[in-house]
Amino acid sequence: MRVAYLDCFSGISGDMFLGALLDAGVPFELLEQTVTNLNMGARLEQSEVDRAGISATKLDVIVAGQKDQPREEFWAEGSKLRAHSSGARDHSHGRHLSEILKIIAAAAIGERARQIANEIFLALGTAEAKVHNTGIEDIHFHEVGAADAIVDIVCAAVGAEALAVDQFIFSPLNVGGGTVTCAHGVMPVPAPATLELLKDAPIYSGEVQKELVTPTGAAIVKVLATSFGPRPTMRTERIGYGAGSRDLAPHPNVLRISIGEVQTADVATPGLATEEIAILEANLDDLNPQLIGYIVDRAFAEGALDVFTAPVQMKKNRPGTVLTMLASLENEQRLCALLFRESSTLGVRVRHERRYVLPRHHEAVITPWGEVRIKIGGLNGAVSQYAPEYEDCRRIAAEHHVALKDVMQEAIRLYLDRQHG
Repeated sequence: MRVAYLDCFSGISGDMFLGALLDAGVPFELLEQTVTNLNMGARLEQSEVDRAGISATKLDVIVAGQKDQPREEFWAEGSKLRAHSSGARDHSHGRHLSEILKIIAAAAIGERARQIANEIFLALGTAEAKVHNTGIEDIHFHEVGAADAIVDIVCAAVGAEALAVDQFIFSPLNVGGGTVTCAHGVMPVPAPATLELLKDAPIYSGEVQKELVTPTGAAIVKVLATSFGPRPTMRTERIGYGAGSRDLAPHPNVLRISIGEVQTADVATPGLATEEIAILEANLDDLNPQLIGYIVDRAFAEGALDVFTAPVQMKKNRPGTVLTMLASLENEQRLCALLFRESSTLGVRVRHERRYVLPRHHEAVITPWGEVRIKIGGLNGAVSQYAPEYEDCRRIAAEHHVALKDVMQEAIRLYLDRQHG
C-alpha cells in the first residue's frame, strides 16, 4: 500500500504542505496551471530556504504584488494595509462559503481534487460556525476567504491527488503555544477554529510559543488524515520538506513528508484511528494499600485513561504492587507528578506506545428505573462494541434497590430491541 507520512513536529500550514509536496516531486508547473485556472490574479513563487540547518522548499502565493504573512504580522500591519486601497491585499473583504464553492466549481481541476477542496472549506466553515454559534452560510471567511487561502487549499487538493497515495498518515501535531492575534482579537494557541478542527487528532504544545498549526493546516489534516500515530514500517521512496514563513531557529520550522510502500498489516484500517499514549509505571513495596486506592481515584480525576495494579514479588522477598497508568501525552507530566507526590516511589518508568481506538458515542435507553447511557464503538460505519455505562447502572441499582445485573441486562435488551426495530 502506498502512503504519505507527515511529520508535524513543527505544525502544519497551507504553505508548508504545498512546499513539502513540491519538494517530494509534485511538479511546480501543475500548481502554476491550477492558479491560472482559478483566475484570481494570483501567482506562485517557489524558493529554497534554510530553516535551522534544514534545506526546505518555500512556496509563496503572490496577490497584488504581496506575499502572504503570518497572522500576527498581518494584523499588526492591518491599519497600514487597509489605508492603501491600491497595491495592497484586501484581507478585510472576505467571502461566504457559497462564493468560494462557486470558484472551486468553475476551476479546471480534477473531480477528486475538487471534492477535497470543497471538503476542506466545508470543514473550515463548520468549525467557524460552531465557534460563533451561527449557520455555516452566515460565516464571513476573513483570513481563510482571501485569495491566497483559496489558492493554498485548491493547490493542496490538486497536489494531494497528484501524489497518488492510498492513505495520508499524520504524526501527533505540535500546535505551538502562547497567543495569536487574529480578526477576533488576541486568542490562546490553538485558535478556537483550529482546536475545533483538531478535536479527534492527537495534539501537544512544545517549546515554541507561536501558532504552528493554522486553521487552513488543521482543515487539510481533518480532510486528508486516514489515521494518526508513529511512522509505520515503510520503504521510503521520496522525502520532502516544506518551510513555514518564520525562521524559528534553533527549532526547524518545516513539515516533512515521506512517501513509500507499507505492508497493509502495518497501516490502520480506514475508520480505525490510532493515537500515541504514555504508559507510566511505578513499583510500590512500602505503601499502605489504602493509599493506592486513593492514588487510583486521583489519577482518574486528573485525566488518566486507565489505571490498574498487579501484584509482584520484589527485592528482599517483599510483596509489592506495580501501579500502571495510561495517559494522553498532554497529561503525562501531571500524572507523573501525582505519583511522586502521593506515593513512595523514587522513580516512574514512562514509555510511549501506539493504540488503535474505535470511534465511540453514547445513546440513551429508558429503563423502568431511569435513563442509562449505552457506550457504542463502531468500525467502518458498523457497530462492533456496545455496553451500558456502569456508573449509570450502579446509581439506578442503588436508588431503586434493584440488582445491578438486572439493570445492565435490561439496558442491553432495550438497546438491541431498538437496533432490531
